[in-house]
Amino acid sequence: MTTGTHTLTPGQADSGDSAKNFLLWLGVIALVYLLITAVGTISSGFKTATGGQAKELFAFATNPILGLLIGTMATALIQSSSTVTSIIVALVAGGLPITIAVPMVMGANIGTTITNTIVSLGHVRDKEEFQRAFAAATVHDFFNLLSVLIFLPLEIMFGFLEKLGLYMASFLVGGESMSLKGFNFIKAAYKPVVNVFKDAAHILPHPFDGIFMIVLGIVLIFVAILYMGKILKKLMVGKAKEFLHAAIGRGPVTGILSGTGVTVLVQSSSTTTSLMVPLAGSGVLSLRQIYPFTLGANIGTTVTALLAATAIAGDKALFALAIALIHFAYNIVGCILIYGLPPLRVLPIYGAEWLAGMATKNKLYALAYVLGVFFIIPGVIVGISNL
Repeated sequence: MTTGTHTLTPGQADSGDSAKNFLLWLGVIALVYLLITAVGTISSGFKTATGGQAKELFAFATNPILGLLIGTMATALIQSSSTVTSIIVALVAGGLPITIAVPMVMGANIGTTITNTIVSLGHVRDKEEFQRAFAAATVHDFFNLLSVLIFLPLEIMFGFLEKLGLYMASFLVGGESMSLKGFNFIKAAYKPVVNVFKDAAHILPHPFDGIFMIVLGIVLIFVAILYMGKILKKLMVGKAKEFLHAAIGRGPVTGILSGTGVTVLVQSSSTTTSLMVPLAGSGVLSLRQIYPFTLGANIGTTVTALLAATAIAGDKALFALAIALIHFAYNIVGCILIYGLPPLRVLPIYGAEWLAGMATKNKLYALAYVLGVFFIIPGVIVGISNL
């Protein structure tokens, strides 16, 4: 290899490439941290803007349909299905009927997908990248919507998840508390930066301090995705691409296990699925490879509520543990049934590809989808039902 008047030996060339790749990987790590921090900033902004009153949404849940819609809205606002399901566990321990709580956890599954849909908007400048990224983000939505369409009517008619959860809980109730508060190292890593943003935002009057943080988080997502996509295109050749495909893209079982394991570690399905969106946008992984990973994220996010339920004591402990187990069982059964049956398996893919095609032609479809599915439609129905 010759450059100018100097000739580089193969060893020198390899050393130079290794150093360059090392710096690029450091850049990816920094951008991943920025992305996670951005998600945390948006979450904190929603909580600040709502004055911590988002939890009061749960008071409107008087029937299963409202429970589903409120679970969706609350998770979209709080930006964490783990947090919402832990709140639901506490509410059940306080007397909330399981028949209302079951649709709530189903709604939490839907609401948590808003984050990766927002992340996909970071690819909006490139049509092909945006179409791939938006499809990868919304395949999670369509799977969760299909799961609700199948299981919510069955649950209303037969209560099979409630019965299954109570049966499993009867064998496990009485365990010691295993709180994960000290285990969430991801939150500990980005929280100091989010706190700096929060302190800076406090110069603004309420609720503009929270709105500022939401906007800041969205801007940071755009910046992180823009540069991450460029770096990944350079890195994902040869061995790096092979390693990623071995970890996630080898097959559905590997993908599901990877999604479960990563989500258990970071305690946020929003975070893990959002990290896959840039890989889809840059073409490193296909929609069909990312699809099983999102199913694993659904399963992994149930761990926090399971461990939160073990902290409940007294006569309601059985019911608190039951709702946490119901969330776990619901995601397992949904994964087996929908992904296990080819006619059902392809429906979320077709739905995501169709919506991504529409959104690529007109970005207003993407905006209408996010606002309509997660906020406007649930909010209008909840408002009308409580008049």
